[in-house]
Amino acid sequence: MSPAPDADLGFMTIVEASRQIATGALSPVELMAAHLRRIEALGPRLDAFLLLDADKAMAGAKAAEQAIAAGRRLGPLHGIPFGLKDIVDTAGIRTTCHSKILKDNVPKTDAVVAARLKAAGAILVGKLATHEFALGGPAFDLPWPPARNPWNRDCHPGGSSSGSGAAIASGMLPMAIGTDTGGSVRNPASSCGIVGMKATYGRVSRAGVFPLSFSLDHIGPMTRTVADNALMLQAIAGPDAWDPASAAVSVPNFSSGIGKGVKGLQVGYLRHWHETDLPAHPDMAAGLDDAVAALADAGAVVKDVAFAPLAALAACNRVILVSEAYAIHRQWLTDRPGDYAKATRDRIMPGAFIAAADYIDALRQRGRYREQFKALMADLDVIVCASSMDPACRIDDTTEVDRTYGRQARTPFNLLGAPAIAVPTGFSEHGMPLSMQIVSRPFEEALIYRVADAYEQATDWTARRPPVC
Repeated sequence: MSPAPDADLGFMTIVEASRQIATGALSPVELMAAHLRRIEALGPRLDAFLLLDADKAMAGAKAAEQAIAAGRRLGPLHGIPFGLKDIVDTAGIRTTCHSKILKDNVPKTDAVVAARLKAAGAILVGKLATHEFALGGPAFDLPWPPARNPWNRDCHPGGSSSGSGAAIASGMLPMAIGTDTGGSVRNPASSCGIVGMKATYGRVSRAGVFPLSFSLDHIGPMTRTVADNALMLQAIAGPDAWDPASAAVSVPNFSSGIGKGVKGLQVGYLRHWHETDLPAHPDMAAGLDDAVAALADAGAVVKDVAFAPLAALAACNRVILVSEAYAIHRQWLTDRPGDYAKATRDRIMPGAFIAAADYIDALRQRGRYREQFKALMADLDVIVCASSMDPACRIDDTTEVDRTYGRQARTPFNLLGAPAIAVPTGFSEHGMPLSMQIVSRPFEEALIYRVADAYEQATDWTARRPPVC
């Protein structure tokens, strides 16, 4: 298959597109048209979109162009296309959660995160594939097919923000919103070779986003580069009275550390998770070692650190997640069980059998883990650790999907509420993306971006494109 059209504009960074739009060198209409042509060319192969609103997107691009001509630029995202994981409400536009149960659901209002992106001048292109209710999948017994991985369409793109990952990695969109309860921003970022940030719990409003687990849910920006990701988080972060878990903290300049390097920063390497707790694929382990070495070469002070066993953290997260998910879905599971995909039912139903005492014990244990994490970070700036333990597997190999899905180190940071970013670290021998996480204390996203940017600048991983793109 020949490459899709408009690759230069499709893979232009938000930072560069924003600069050119501001100077008049690039029209928002030209940018949007290029992305729509790429969606037309690649969409049937990757199934990233559940709903494409091309006419409204082009109308938005024309309005953005007119605003620029009139001297009204809303900020660095003005005229930039974006997509939303289809659990994020959009006024007058279908929001299905990739489920038969909500296939005709049309919200009356935008989710706060969607409204904030629009207020920043960004233009909605469409709604993106997810795993059903951000949990079950990939599933082939739903009204819409699962998204595919642009690096190899026979492979899993990660989930549950799978359409977001596939659309960005393929150059169909420069940015998209994902959600993350047990790693669902960072998993597709890892599998598709892009950048995904799970900011601190409470940093981004969840109002208008269908919940999976009230105490673990996060909203996160997904982009191809670190600097782009920081711009996107800038637009969506901040307190919100409609989200009871929203943090009443000020929003810093998330780009403040971009370009400052890592000289003198204290970096903890949490290697036992992928070496002994849950041994990683050799390619993934080598990518982590190479990434840490690159940070050391750039002047960071790296030392090995240890934390709680990965299995114990994952078990604590699982008890909380499935208990809260079952509480949300209990009525539909009683009245309409056949309308769920089998994978979704299988993942939610254990919540029906968890005792209240076990749920409370898990919440109390989470508090102890948070105190331990605070102590661990006392002398560190960031921690580096694995994201996925394996490169993406075949999407139709149910056994391998089930085996690898839990082989990851993302859930601890939902449990802790700490910010964590997934960034690419290279490619496996079969050409599939590798990744790592960079983590810090709550509300230290700017520091994470500083470290991630320094690593990105020392490599060329984010500059590479999937073969068909």
